[in-house]
Amino acid sequence: MNKKRTQHPEKAIKIRNPTKTIKKSTTSTTIVVAPKRKSRAKPNSHFQENDGILPTTPISSNFLEKISILSPDFYQIDALDLAPRLLGKHLKKDDVILQITEVEAYRPNDSACHGRFGITARTAPVFGAGGHAYVYLCYGLHTMLNVVADKEGIGAAVLIRACAPVSGLETIQQRRGLKSEKPVLLTGPGKVGQALGISTEWSNHPLFTPGGLELLDGPQPEKILVGPRVGILYASPEDVNALWRFAIDGSPWISAPKNTLRPP
Repeated sequence: MNKKRTQHPEKAIKIRNPTKTIKKSTTSTTIVVAPKRKSRAKPNSHFQENDGILPTTPISSNFLEKISILSPDFYQIDALDLAPRLLGKHLKKDDVILQITEVEAYRPNDSACHGRFGITARTAPVFGAGGHAYVYLCYGLHTMLNVVADKEGIGAAVLIRACAPVSGLETIQQRRGLKSEKPVLLTGPGKVGQALGISTEWSNHPLFTPGGLELLDGPQPEKILVGPRVGILYASPEDVNALWRFAIDGSPWISAPKNTLRPP
């Protein structure tokens, strides 16, 4: 609350706001109370107002001892089932730990899935067994991390769209070339890949093997949001409109557009 003090002998205290003035007898000061700023938050918003606050998950010395690496069996399900289950889980590489906050599912016979091209040198990891990484370059610039789903030969994966930093903030900022603690640091699949310091050489890497790039367990979100996937207008209308994008409800660490997300 902002206050301005000016000396006026034999005056009354006046506390002003846009609706009322309160007077009290005294011989000293006049206090003007600035009106509160109106909140810009929209009613029933599913996203936290303060985008500058980092996650409050405490990192103790035994943090990694409390969360286990996910087993290969965890991934042997349909990508549409795996996607929401990845929310709240952790990606770890070097000193960087990220919590997954937003994902997209890509399935067999999906006109937006890379598997539609069949098995090529680039897409071969998508057809591997679930639990491996599929990493590709978007527009030749952005490194996109996907988690392969289902059994070998199926051709499905889950794209990691956004994360929240849990550990290694300085390393993340250095890799991103951005000195920020706000969601802009990790809200976007290319930003996640850059923060982890991965390249396409990590494609087909087993995420269930200790060392390198790992996928660790984490808490299941209380509520999630769903919406259509982003940037797939080349796909069929049915696939464009499919609600195969998932995010943690209430998290500010969500990529744009947010207005297409809603409770399931």
